[in-house]
Amino acid sequence: MRVAILSIGDELLTGEVTDTNASHIAGRIYDCGGRVFRHLTVPDDEEAIAQALTELAAASDAVIVTGGLGPTPDDYTAQGAARAAGVELELSQTALDHLAEFEKRIARPLHPSNRRQALFPAGSRLIPNPLGTACGFVVTIGAADLFFLPGVPYEMERMLADTVLPELAKRLPAPWRRITLKVFGIPEAAIAERLGGAFPADAPVQLAYCVKYPEIHVILRAANKDAQLLEAAAAEVRNRLAQYLFAEDDETMDDVLARLFRERGLTLALAESCTGGMIAARITAVAGSSAYFLEGNVTYSNAAKSRMIAVPPELIERHGAVSAEVARAMAEGARKAAGSDLALSVTGIAGPDGGTPEKPVGTVYVALADAASCRVERCNFQGDRTRVRSITCFTALNWLREYLLTHNGAAVPD
Repeated sequence: MRVAILSIGDELLTGEVTDTNASHIAGRIYDCGGRVFRHLTVPDDEEAIAQALTELAAASDAVIVTGGLGPTPDDYTAQGAARAAGVELELSQTALDHLAEFEKRIARPLHPSNRRQALFPAGSRLIPNPLGTACGFVVTIGAADLFFLPGVPYEMERMLADTVLPELAKRLPAPWRRITLKVFGIPEAAIAERLGGAFPADAPVQLAYCVKYPEIHVILRAANKDAQLLEAAAAEVRNRLAQYLFAEDDETMDDVLARLFRERGLTLALAESCTGGMIAARITAVAGSSAYFLEGNVTYSNAAKSRMIAVPPELIERHGAVSAEVARAMAEGARKAAGSDLALSVTGIAGPDGGTPEKPVGTVYVALADAASCRVERCNFQGDRTRVRSITCFTALNWLREYLLTHNGAAVPD
């Protein structure tokens, strides 16, 4: 079955918005046993939309279209679909009723322009939208079914799951199986070297790499009938990458840490400088983190380091705020202030300014203290400010993961 995606929106072509919808759709189609063979993006232009729909319909069994179903004058998707199908737009009473129900739900009147969202190509079938105002619709052009969904991701994802995928699943082959192994701390080339000969070249298992900085995902795929071979291949990859493997499939580093903290019964405090609260945001993104996360200190200035977590000013004066000594004092001070089992600190130069020959941009110190000791290391990261902060955050989280994996039970008492 040949499935295509059409993304509609000026904002996608100007770079103002990242098209996450296409990625989500392609992944869900693959999980159902299909594969997207083509993806186009066109502007909010009736003629461009109609031409793309005509082209894709001629080469596809199904086309999934997102965007341009809003109430504003620049939303031309319904018009473009009607033009491609050779029909007129007609007002849908079902869609009008949906808008009326939505008004009741939000307890305020919709703008009159929302009535535009009740106009659809004649003969189309509506796709319910339980989350927003824009119903989707299905149009058949030639032998292809075209599914039109709103561009708002959380609305699109729900409608895709509730209506589109169940319909396509009836026509798709048996689903593929996929195992995603997430690793950190090893370059992509080194991963490929380690996995050389992991399974026979003629094995019905596909191996792929996907960099999602700073993570690298090793993806194994196989047909459902080859599930045992897939599991055997994954076991071999796990063994070869064991020290770098931190999560699998949908689990994230944040999920792993939450589980480990609950299992170990330990508590955590943070002292962040160059990351400005990014680590605390990741920790608290998981529900229930209040059971183990006590507090986070964003000690961005030197004065804050001294006032909030008792870093001696003379220590900063002597060694500099970005130093092993200050990182250690930050972690130990944060642990003492919070009364936590563990405390982690980061201090560094994220750039683009502030570097010196001795401590260039990307120099970061990470420290992790418990009741018995404090581990401190200097890291030399590459990239712009965003990348330095991102990998600092992830490195700190990985330190916590490694500690929790090797320390069972309560911390050593003070």
